[in-house]
Amino acid sequence: MAAPDYVPNDTAAADRHYVSPPRRPQPWLADRPGELTGGQPMGAGLGVPGPDQGYALRLARRFESELLLTPGEHAADAVAGCVGVALKRAAFFGRAPVAADLEVAFRVFGFLPPAPDESLVAWRKELFAGVSHPHHYAEARRLVDLVPEAVLRQSTSEVEAACAADRAKLFVLSQ
Repeated sequence: MAAPDYVPNDTAAADRHYVSPPRRPQPWLADRPGELTGGQPMGAGLGVPGPDQGYALRLARRFESELLLTPGEHAADAVAGCVGVALKRAAFFGRAPVAADLEVAFRVFGFLPPAPDESLVAWRKELFAGVSHPHHYAEARRLVDLVPEAVLRQSTSEVEAACAADRAKLFVLSQ
């Protein structure tokens, strides 16, 4: 329906579009007290940050029935120790944890086949004893640091082959 003649019809105003301001404001700087200027802190005992890390605990429940435990070992300790290793692996790839991360972690320490030799079982019994208790955070971090990045970047089949060949080469024991 057409507008009556006495209604102003300014079509030039309708053709206008947004025009940015003539100058750009100064860039934002973290110059106020309390703002963090550096990146993520790195160092011993600080861990490796990654996305959605809590999901690893849910994934770990799937492996509990398959774990090769000897008398005196507890599934809760195995999960608590290996979840940290799985999270480190996932963070290296810049993603949330997946089942393969937990598989690698459990397999490296001999909780999944191939069955470990008795010397590894005795060693891991000492390492994993009580790790599920919150007061043993430092021990859990030491477990994570035992597995080097080169091992964590391998595929699950490569780790399985390395475990069958010589598991001792999968650890950094100079600590």
